[in-house]
Amino acid sequence: MTKIQAHINNIALSHTIFDLPFALIGALLASNGTVSGVTIFLIVVAVTSGRAAAMAINNFVDLKYDKLQPRLKYRAMVRGEISKPEALLFIIICLLIMVVTVAQLPPICLKLLPIAVLPFIIYPFTKRFTGWCHVVLGVAIAMAPAGGWVAAGGELFAPAMILICVAIIFWMAGFDAMYGAQDERFDRAHGLHSLATKYGARKAFELSKIFHVICVACMILTGIISNMGAIYFIGVVIAAVTLVYQHAIVSPRDFSQITQAYFMRNGIVSVAIFLCTWLDFVFVAH
Repeated sequence: MTKIQAHINNIALSHTIFDLPFALIGALLASNGTVSGVTIFLIVVAVTSGRAAAMAINNFVDLKYDKLQPRLKYRAMVRGEISKPEALLFIIICLLIMVVTVAQLPPICLKLLPIAVLPFIIYPFTKRFTGWCHVVLGVAIAMAPAGGWVAAGGELFAPAMILICVAIIFWMAGFDAMYGAQDERFDRAHGLHSLATKYGARKAFELSKIFHVICVACMILTGIISNMGAIYFIGVVIAAVTLVYQHAIVSPRDFSQITQAYFMRNGIVSVAIFLCTWLDFVFVAH
């Protein structure tokens, strides 16, 4: 049980709140709210195992830096609770679970899986050479709604699918850039890159605001194109208010509010949009 708890710590299981709701949103929108329970179950397993592998890969690749970062001293690999061979075995098992699960979905899902996996494999390495690594992380997270969409039989590259993916890319990139700005001094000292090291924290925060405006705009357009009702747009309002609040309580001169609670509060966005999308299909005729 101690080892299992260490792996749960290592993959930050609670962070699944950032991508799983959007995978389900993609499935709901693609199927017009008629996605089957079996498909939902398969999506949940595939996304959860895939995200677990992605986080484990990230921590494996960044271990030498994480050991030097006081803020990350709680991580299982940093504390020595998980060895590198154990982490590799965990990654392989998670990837196998994801592949086997995706194989139960429509054939196109398995064919597209390498494209979905690529962003989360390369993301940890992008921090070595580009400040725009936050956008790569956003692309990795956006594979969740894209995967949910295709799994539920949605047409590939449909406008609504593209818009929801773009929304997630800029949502994730925006708050990750703000969260990462607190490490600007550490990153500069160790040759790592972020928008803060590239442009400074103030510019990174300004770009984050622009990203989140794009995010909300794409969410609105997704609702319009998908003929969603008022309940869906209530979710968009909740998401927008959450983002405004997140920007209001921090500044590039004061990182005291950028805590783990700040980070997790962004999950309100994904949960609110998912619940309101689901309720819209339940109570509004489509």
